[in-house]
Amino acid sequence: MSMETGHPLDRPVWNALGGRQASLAVARGDVRRLDPAYGPFAAAAPGCKAALAGLLHDIADEVWLVEPGTVPPPPGTRTVRTAPLLQMIADGGLPLAPHEADIVPLGEGDVPEMTALALATEPGPWGPSTWRYGQFYGVRIDGRLAAMAGERMRPGDGLAEVSGVCTWPEFRGQGLAARLIRRVVAGLIARGDTPFLHSYAGNAGAIRLYESLGFRPRREMVATILGKAE
Repeated sequence: MSMETGHPLDRPVWNALGGRQASLAVARGDVRRLDPAYGPFAAAAPGCKAALAGLLHDIADEVWLVEPGTVPPPPGTRTVRTAPLLQMIADGGLPLAPHEADIVPLGEGDVPEMTALALATEPGPWGPSTWRYGQFYGVRIDGRLAAMAGERMRPGDGLAEVSGVCTWPEFRGQGLAARLIRRVVAGLIARGDTPFLHSYAGNAGAIRLYESLGFRPRREMVATILGKAE
């Protein structure tokens, strides 16, 4: 299947950085790389994976490739790790989320708390500008940001990714993630986007939650994290 003519979700990074989010790319052409302030994602055109090595600036640098299969490390790179993913989509129609006063939009003033929560719970890569992808929402308990969720990739017209879903361990079991996902999804649907997301394939609890919210498995994916060869 051609990388250019397949479904946009088959190569979400490549398509996002060549389309609706092209303004966030710092490398274009045969390879596309997201501005590292937003995250470590990158992709290569068919037959051009060797060019990925040129994206890595030093031994600490990494790029994340989200593809239907594992990407062998091109010359000059090494595989840091791989992570099987399950890509899910909510394309069957979802009920509107009720207005809940304790779910609040997050902004620049919330970034230190958002960053602390994301780095502690690791819902996925987080950088200093990740919150700028789109609207994030949170719930505060006793003044503390207890949980949040937002959006990330927009790989094609009418598609947007739910991402950054995380809750401090002491606030889990209260349904906060489900409520926040519903709020993010409501915003995406209101602007005409179909929500999708990626879950680590081994996270059965998260997958059950997403299924209960109207997401269905679409296909298996793999995150291949490449670093500069030592």
